[in-house]
Amino acid sequence: MSLFAKKSISSLLAQAESSEKGLKKTLNAGNLVALGIGAIIGAGLFVRTAAAAGEHAGPAVTLSFIIAAIGCAFAGLCYAEFASMIPIAGSAYTYAYATMGELVAWIIGWALILEYALGAATVSISWSEYLNLLVGNSIPYEWCHSPFESFKDASGVMHHGIMNIPALFILLLLSLLLIKGTQESARVNMIIVIIKVSIVIVFIAIGWKFINPANHAHYLIPADAPPAILPNGSEYSYADFFRHGWGGVLTGAGIVFFAFIGFDAVSTTAQEAKNPKKDMPIGILGSLVICTILYILFSYVLTGVAPYTDFVKAGKEASVAYAIQTYMTNYEWLAKLVSFAILLGFSSVILVMLMGQSRVFYTMSSDGLLPKIFSDLHPKFRTPYKSNMVLFVFVGLFAAFVPVSVAGDLTSIGTLFAFILVCLGIIILRKKQPDLKRPFRTPLVPLVPILGMIVCTAMIVGLPGETLASALIWMILGLIIYFAYSRKNSKIQSMGEIIPKASDFE
Repeated sequence: MSLFAKKSISSLLAQAESSEKGLKKTLNAGNLVALGIGAIIGAGLFVRTAAAAGEHAGPAVTLSFIIAAIGCAFAGLCYAEFASMIPIAGSAYTYAYATMGELVAWIIGWALILEYALGAATVSISWSEYLNLLVGNSIPYEWCHSPFESFKDASGVMHHGIMNIPALFILLLLSLLLIKGTQESARVNMIIVIIKVSIVIVFIAIGWKFINPANHAHYLIPADAPPAILPNGSEYSYADFFRHGWGGVLTGAGIVFFAFIGFDAVSTTAQEAKNPKKDMPIGILGSLVICTILYILFSYVLTGVAPYTDFVKAGKEASVAYAIQTYMTNYEWLAKLVSFAILLGFSSVILVMLMGQSRVFYTMSSDGLLPKIFSDLHPKFRTPYKSNMVLFVFVGLFAAFVPVSVAGDLTSIGTLFAFILVCLGIIILRKKQPDLKRPFRTPLVPLVPILGMIVCTAMIVGLPGETLASALIWMILGLIIYFAYSRKNSKIQSMGEIIPKASDFE
């Protein structure tokens, strides 16, 4: 049995056309664009923008967004070609299976768990924290934090977390919605997207009148910029190369890049698209374009309304509300709307992440690499309901009992790794099967895929050492499972569908 046995494109296309017993085809181009926006516009727009501007890029955070968007566009163009050509659930896992073989496909499928499952858990914890902020911290500390977290109140009493119930609640609610049906989930996501995008547009329109030209006078932070004051009263210096000028812009791009994470989740629903050859590229690239435009306009207005140094002290989710309350007189109601939009943003991100993970598991199970339970479909709704149940338990345990800091940047490293292999897959398939019908073609191959791999690799290298070490441990665990279970139960290994020759990898 070969570790690099590949699934043929013809078998994948036959699988896509045989939809009678498979996932229900209910999504159109509009649904797919909304799913992309639902995954992309989350807390990143409101939190990452202020952090990147305040600590590194200043008003030039708009340029950071452009650089990050270009990096995502390289990967997005490659995803669009694959998704239109191979309309199968599974995203990068499926593409790798067809181009680089089973072992690489398993590795990328295992990495996607970091992006989708771990991402959903992490965002659900943030959802819990922000809900508590909106209700005036009325939820007892013990029931909205993990057992590994503690807090000393003003009277000196120490509180220890027991269980994060709000995080479990939102995961259960969205898991039940996904079991009910993809179309129903898409409708709810569409409503959320319309509300939160409308609020973003309202902020841009109203905030434009409050832009102070003095705040944009130094678009790039100068090397001799005076330090900002941190919440604890100490100074935050901009003297470091990566805290001013173009160095700051590039670092800012690395920060805001993660505000784009999620557009690839659109490709996991390819098997449920009514016309995937046309609609998948629209969904992937359309959501990227719309979000990039909104990001640039939003960051331009935000850094024009308030000085970038304010965002060093204003902090996290409160940054945008702070700018409105401090500099936009008589618009306190808008600050509340923005707060509501952030909570909705978290919700739609969790929804799309859970959907993406269940679809990846569905395809891996159909291939025999995971137990059959993950590919069992509901007799009425035709959704992978057992997979959604198992995911709720797995993600829920993490969300309820593990602090958000443990996840770190693992979600991002899983995404970047997937991007790299998708870009590489385009180059391999163009060389091995140049005459294959491609409804959408990635332009300037191999330049675009190579640039995508370079940008994503650079971002992985820039991640903290402990994150890279944790990812390595995760991959070793995945390989143990592959050799102990998946390889023995692989359908392609038993069928011997395609065993590539050594020349395939030369």
